Amino acid sequence: MANKQVRKTVNKKDPKPTFAPVTFSEESGVRFLHFGTWWVQGAMRINKPDFIELEYAQQMMAGLLFLDPNDKRLKISKSKKSDKPFHMVQLGLGTGALTKFAHKHFPKAQVTAIDLNPAVIVAARVMFNMPPSNQHLHVLQTDALKYVTNKKNKESIDLLQVDLYDATARGPALSSPEFYQACYDSLKEPGVMTVNLFGNHKSYKSNITNICNAFNNRVMVFQQVHDCNIVVIAFKGPHLEVDWSDVKGRAAYLEKKYGLPTKTWVPGLRSENARQENYLSI
Repeated sequence: MANKQVRKTVNKKDPKPTFAPVTFSEESGVRFLHFGTWWVQGAMRINKPDFIELEYAQQMMAGLLFLDPNDKRLKISKSKKSDKPFHMVQLGLGTGALTKFAHKHFPKAQVTAIDLNPAVIVAARVMFNMPPSNQHLHVLQTDALKYVTNKKNKESIDLLQVDLYDATARGPALSSPEFYQACYDSLKEPGVMTVNLFGNHKSYKSNITNICNAFNNRVMVFQQVHDCNIVVIAFKGPHLEVDWSDVKGRAAYLEKKYGLPTKTWVPGLRSENARQENYLSI
């Protein structure tokens, strides 16, 4: 469960945001990020700093089943190739797990991470091996809502990963219809958004509704994993209709290439989503 938009206003005379404290713990070779509570906001295996440790965070890479950042094509559909650089954006940095993985494995892509809390950015670099910004990697201290509503960022993102939680994990910090519509508007065609939701919280149904409304019901969900995390996948662009055997083939390739447990994703996606038994159609 990751939070990068934790903030509160002290009073009307002091509009500057304040943040929950950034704290750390280590256990069995894994370093954890916290915001002053026992809730885990991110993790890194110390001897594998570029690997995505948490299961839900691994699933946040599910867009790779459909888009290839090194090739800019929807691999299992009839999508045209684009000359523009593939752009991956993470709303919420945390330990930088998604950002580091993307920057390491997809050198042709532009990777942008957004976080409002400057202490989180420092922690990612000092405690979690986040590389400094460079030609292909940009870490911006700004508000995620402002980023996706900025007209300059309209239709600029291929793969958008949203993981915005407060320190007490009381639902996503940004979840309004306007926010998800802005996420949709920020995507190119084809484009994919993955979102981490808290399935055991009252906010879950409203988030699903808002995502479905923004993405014209082109939404799929993973099965719930640890700490009630449920990853949602939303699609923009041409209709996708492929045999599950093609999805399995793509998953097997990704697992061999990047070490993600992608082959385990396919059965769950097939069974968890209605009317997807025979082939993927969305």
